[in-house]
Amino acid sequence: MPRSLLVIGTGLVGTSVALAARRAGVTVFLADRDVTAARVAESLGAGLAETPRSPVDLAVLAVPPAQVGPALRDAQLRCAADSYTDVAGVKGEPERDVLRLAPDPVAYVGGHPMAGRERSGPLAATADLFTGKTWVLSPSARTGAPALRAATALVELCGAVPVRLSSGSHDAMVAVTSHVPHLMASLTAARLGEAPAGTETLVGQGFRDVTRIAAGDPELWADIVRSNAPAVAAVLRDVGRDLLRLSAAVDTLAEPGTDGHDRAVRTVTEVLARGVAGAGRTRQDGAAGRLRVVLGREPGALGRLLRAAAPHGVVAERADPVGPGDHELVVHLRLPAAASGAALAELRAAGWNAGHAELTSLGPTT
Repeated sequence: MPRSLLVIGTGLVGTSVALAARRAGVTVFLADRDVTAARVAESLGAGLAETPRSPVDLAVLAVPPAQVGPALRDAQLRCAADSYTDVAGVKGEPERDVLRLAPDPVAYVGGHPMAGRERSGPLAATADLFTGKTWVLSPSARTGAPALRAATALVELCGAVPVRLSSGSHDAMVAVTSHVPHLMASLTAARLGEAPAGTETLVGQGFRDVTRIAAGDPELWADIVRSNAPAVAAVLRDVGRDLLRLSAAVDTLAEPGTDGHDRAVRTVTEVLARGVAGAGRTRQDGAAGRLRVVLGREPGALGRLLRAAAPHGVVAERADPVGPGDHELVVHLRLPAAASGAALAELRAAGWNAGHAELTSLGPTT
């Protein structure tokens, strides 16, 4: 485990990394071009907003993709750390910049925690942001073993699950799972801005779920899209073809008496069914742990349990009676496998009658 850490960039992710490291007893130093942001992170307890007197074990570059290469070059020129990683949402362009600019690319490994929030800045940071989440590490052909070990140790102390991918594979995948969804959320949210006055009073949970991420920093996301433009463009072309088919089908349904209504309904149904199938994959990927907790008849006990378990990403699957006519309930909880041990320990320490139900792999994690 790194004993000392330098976090360069004290936004949401950088400050969350610092908070998680401080919780694990790591000495953390903070740096940011925005002095106020660094001071806010320091005030949160994320570390010291000062320059370390000697090289730290690991430096984390929490900067936009276009800044990773220059920031690494500058940090290495002043011998800021023994090893380096980053947390940018694109890996291909930063890797190419590092190989072109960095004095010592052997000491660097690309990284990307698959975690975030709709809010940005240090005030949105939390030490639990990465608990149970996937954290991609993308070593280049030049990355050395010490840098990979240091970055992996950081991932694990943050409670995340390290997954190794090439930069190209990572960028193709996140275009589907992150970058295009953000653009689609922005397009959907923009419709509300152009709708008649009062439309916002009819906004329900579905609209909020779809548009939640649209509140992200536009400049940061524009840089992410630019950095991963080829992969994003390919996905958008596929989405565009689907939208054209769907739009034509709905146009047909909007005109009473026209031919092709049955075919149009089939097209709409097919699009919706493909969405159901895709959503199902999000519930099957990764490793899931399961806990079972026995509750008595005390009113409100289940609500208190779920509130206590919520920070670990827990989902309640079902509640069953212990036996026929029994007033006790067995509550079955699902949570990320990486978080199951900590969750079980905390629940037991708080007095809950909890135990492992099972630990099942629902898909590849490496």
